[in-house]
Amino acid sequence: MTTVEARAGLLLRILPPGLYAGRARMLVERSIMVSRASWLLFVSGAVEPFLYLLAFQLGFGKLVTEVAGPDGRPMSYVAFVAPALLATSAMNGAVFESTYNLFFKLRYAKLYDAMLATPIGPLDVALGEIGWAMTRGGIYAVAFLAIAAAMGLLTSWWALLMVPAALLVGVTFSAIGMALVTFLRSTAQFDYIQLILTPMFLFATTFYPLSVYPEPLQWVVRCLPLYHAIELMRGLATGLLSGGMLINLAYLLILGALGLWASTRRIAKLLLT
Repeated sequence: MTTVEARAGLLLRILPPGLYAGRARMLVERSIMVSRASWLLFVSGAVEPFLYLLAFQLGFGKLVTEVAGPDGRPMSYVAFVAPALLATSAMNGAVFESTYNLFFKLRYAKLYDAMLATPIGPLDVALGEIGWAMTRGGIYAVAFLAIAAAMGLLTSWWALLMVPAALLVGVTFSAIGMALVTFLRSTAQFDYIQLILTPMFLFATTFYPLSVYPEPLQWVVRCLPLYHAIELMRGLATGLLSGGMLINLAYLLILGALGLWASTRRIAKLLLT
């Protein structure tokens, strides 16, 4: 028996009957097969951060050449922005997959109603969709990392850990996105999600360090999940590791666990009651 099978068997014994059947991988396999028909849309997710990098390298980076890095010392502005773009790419890919696509499956295609009529439980659905979002984010992360390395923007071997970090970011945001989308009733309400994502992208130290904000606003920014994702990525990209990165890691893990718990409960409530 493999480790994965052993863990699945443990969950089957612990969790209530009907909640988990150990078949989350079936949803990942289905998503892979479906994505073959829309590979161009899939690839576009890896192209977008590259275009951002190119724009900063050729345009804005010529105007702002240096900025204070994680340790306070000057560093290349493009190298400062690159890890933040990777974190943002992982976030956007996960949110798109766990909100727009999931909403269609849930409200229109009634895909999960059909799935739950088989030996698949709500936790399988949540884990399967999160697993696919994590896989998609991982592919984007590898492509972005290769581009950033080719452009000379990575200065440490610790940067290789940006791939598993991107997977964690994908898990966290997909779990939260899945929980939130179960409360939506129409596509018009997706504007609320954009109302959260856009300011977070602009102000979560993506383009400038935290020190530019007044002290009260710094604490507001520290509450944003994307801020913790960016700080984790930036520390790994530069090799400037600190104890604060453990806080970033813990924040994302806890938020992802809460999102998984909430999404599982919501799917069960919507489809099994």
